[in-house]
This record gives sequence, C-alpha cells and structure tokens, in this order.
Amino acid sequence: MFGLGWPEVAIIAIVAIVIFGPKKIPELGNALGKTLRGFKEELNANDDDTNSEQEQQ
Repeated sequence: MFGLGWPEVAIIAIVAIVIFGPKKIPELGNALGKTLRGFKEELNANDDDTNSEQEQQ
C-alpha cells in the first residue's frame, strides 16, 4: 500500500485516532470514499466522451 509497511500504517492510524477521535474516523472514511467514487465516475465519463468523439471522426 503506497510502499508503506504495517508499522507505518499502524502509526498513521494511531495518529489519526488521536487527532480526529474514534467517532470521527468513520465519517472521514465515508467522505473520502464518496469523493474517490465521484472522481472515478468523472474519469470514466470523460473517457467515454473521448471515445465517442474519436469514433465520430
């Protein structure tokens, strides 16, 4: 995962819990998931538009 080992991931998780608190972490994960999903959909839609334009030429 991005060149990180388990010790680094554990340290990042602990720091995130300390900074945001355990109640806020699921909300942040949910928001991040929605953002990434929207970004991926836009990339796919843009790719579809590009393919349709190339087929018309």
